[in-house]
Amino acid sequence: MRLYVNIDHIATVRQARRTDEPDPVRAAVLAELGGAHGITIHLREDRRHIQDRDVRLLMETARTGVNFELAASSGILDLACELRPLQVTLVPEKREEVTTEGGLDLRSEENREALALALRRLKGEGVRTSLFVDPDPEALEYSVELGADAVEFHTGEYANARGDERGRELGRLADLAKKGRAMGLAVHAGHGLTFENVIPVAAVREIEELNIGHSIISRAFFVGLERAVREMGDLIRQAPQMVDRPGAWLPPMGF
Repeated sequence: MRLYVNIDHIATVRQARRTDEPDPVRAAVLAELGGAHGITIHLREDRRHIQDRDVRLLMETARTGVNFELAASSGILDLACELRPLQVTLVPEKREEVTTEGGLDLRSEENREALALALRRLKGEGVRTSLFVDPDPEALEYSVELGADAVEFHTGEYANARGDERGRELGRLADLAKKGRAMGLAVHAGHGLTFENVIPVAAVREIEELNIGHSIISRAFFVGLERAVREMGDLIRQAPQMVDRPGAWLPPMGF
């Protein structure tokens, strides 16, 4: 299980004042020191947090892999093809949303055509590709048809569910992760995962990568980024042994 740390929210704090701190690239260094297997960034069309400078500098300095999230818009896709990160995850994007609200709409023929073009360009540059999708059987079939290397399941419904409903959402994730692997896709997951809810997802053996940002950055305000990443990594590694111990899910909160 790999942990990729999303550093977008560091840039959100910086852009609130349009200054040069806190620097998300420096945050990436601390995340790597804390044990992150990679760094995730989302360069949005409106540049609300991550900037082009951040992407370029991160590509020069990151010691781990970079997962570059972007919509299949031509300008940002050109940058991805130029820089050739380890992985590009194609995501939906709306200007009015606070954060990504769901997976790609793969039922739309227009969307599939744009994604197919983007995937061909990225593969031509030797970039590993992933599609951010809702946990849905049809999304898996379209992802295989389009030629993606991986899918990242949007875990928002699992994160927002409570009680028995959360159990059903977890079961859906687990079943579809198995199906995705059987279809030849690597399976990733992310969105809304926290210290309190990550263990059951991390215990799904077919999921090989988690992308987590907001919860780690939030905890880092109190304990520091390196420690917050290390604690999340510990939970993920111990997930198979802890999944049946609900009382052990919360991290130590002393600071």
